[in-house]
Amino acid sequence: MADAGMLRFHVPEPEVRPGGTPDFSNVTIPKAGSVPRPEIDVDPRTIRDMAFSIIRVLNRAGEAVGPWAGLLSDKELLEGLRHMMTLRTFDARMQMAQRQGKTSFYMQHLGEEAVSCAFRKALKPGDMNFPTYRQAGLLIADGYPMVSMMNQIYSNEADPLKGRQLPVMYSSKEHGFFSISGNLATQYIQAVGWAMASAISNDSRIAAAWIGDGSTAESDFHAALVFASTYKAPVVLNVVNNQWAISTFQGIARGGSGTFAARGLGFGIPSLRVDGNDYLAVHAVAKWAVERARANLGPTLVEYVTYRVGAHSTSDDPSAYRPKAESDAWPLGDPVIRLKNHLIQKGVWSEDRHTQAEAEVLETVIAAQKEAEGHGTLHAGGKPSTRDMFEGVYAEMPPHLRRQRQQAGV
Repeated sequence: MADAGMLRFHVPEPEVRPGGTPDFSNVTIPKAGSVPRPEIDVDPRTIRDMAFSIIRVLNRAGEAVGPWAGLLSDKELLEGLRHMMTLRTFDARMQMAQRQGKTSFYMQHLGEEAVSCAFRKALKPGDMNFPTYRQAGLLIADGYPMVSMMNQIYSNEADPLKGRQLPVMYSSKEHGFFSISGNLATQYIQAVGWAMASAISNDSRIAAAWIGDGSTAESDFHAALVFASTYKAPVVLNVVNNQWAISTFQGIARGGSGTFAARGLGFGIPSLRVDGNDYLAVHAVAKWAVERARANLGPTLVEYVTYRVGAHSTSDDPSAYRPKAESDAWPLGDPVIRLKNHLIQKGVWSEDRHTQAEAEVLETVIAAQKEAEGHGTLHAGGKPSTRDMFEGVYAEMPPHLRRQRQQAGV
């Protein structure tokens, strides 16, 4: 027995280290269709257990079952599959472009495509997302041009952000995609503030906040929950739990709360966990939370249980902190394969058609890449003009900047 007077400092440890055998025995996975779907005006106190379960629609046989199923048509599901395939192919081409020196930096979504692609289809035009750097599916699923995304990644002469942002930090007001910040968690309080402003002005638009599991350790996350719960802000508070921050497993940020969704319980916020690799489940939960926000019922916190298959970014080597085969052992599978299998099971898709679609998507992405590279890449071709540094910052340019611009001859 330890000396009662001796304190010990506790640091959470991952289940397994590099070289070990992947272990997800601590991930309790309920049977698909077993979690009930409450009414949107439910008393949060009566659904506290949903912060510790996982909402699933697709079972192991690829069937959609349970009360959260049946919200999407075959056409919508086929469109969702195409969006995820496009994002995955886009990722692969941009990852390769970074390795070729055409851009300085890139971050993949591999394994997480369903989260952003499915969520976007639950929103309306005018709603605003405050994303992190791993929600490009919000743009792809909303029809934002891939060429524009690539131009921004390459920081070329056609970059819509004129070289002012880090690659992958997109921005599009028209597509409800607030400018990404490199400072972690700032988007959470911004989303809540935007949602409060929408309510104050009697608007009909809602906001969606996005954060990764690691960034929930930031104080901005907790401040956002205070304001969202106090003022019943029309906002969906999304936490993407992909198991790993850049080199730190989720337990560091999660602490002893058990789940990230459980963080919302202390604020009286309805909190749900959903299978983030199940396109149908993600969409159904997003729709439920969005309807609550639009009905003036306040915020919902949603934890997406998924897995980051790739590296955190092109600057990261995940083999230094997790087993190389860990992604293969992830029990919730691959979101693209699971939706593909569901559509095959329904008789509206086939392996041959999927192979053909992969080729079609690749051809589309390569064509967009060629067009973007025609405007230049990081080290070749056209660049944003020097004069762009001086534009769009002040309504009226201060004298010292006007002098600098004149000295630069732009």
